[in-house]
Amino acid sequence: MLIEILPHLSIPENEIEITYILASGPGGQNVNKVATAAQLRFDTVRASTLPHRIREKLREIAGQRITQSGVIVLTGRRFRSQQRNREDVLARLADLIRAAAHKPTFRVPTRPSRGAKQRRLDGKSRQSALKRSRQARHDD
Repeated sequence: MLIEILPHLSIPENEIEITYILASGPGGQNVNKVATAAQLRFDTVRASTLPHRIREKLREIAGQRITQSGVIVLTGRRFRSQQRNREDVLARLADLIRAAAHKPTFRVPTRPSRGAKQRRLDGKSRQSALKRSRQARHDD
């Protein structure tokens, strides 16, 4: 089964490893008995479906969530059920990959035209003349 990230990018489920661990937080006595927290592991080195550019950007974005060997580890323990925690970590991984796949738009630097420069200087001259006319003249 494939997990769709973007229209042109999806990840097979066999590249993602999800294990369940004991979670802290709400749940009463159930917390000590049932492993509801989901821990996702995604190996960026062996991710054959990700292009090289996205893989490199993903390593930058992941920060402390990535190990030395290039495995992203996400833990979801916000919810009281395994299924919702599983969906949560999958959604967070998809968000990380989407952020890595985002290409910033290329900005073409522009310069002000000669007319724009002249208008700016004319405005400055007008303002200067106005301030000069407000000065009191002291002839001793």
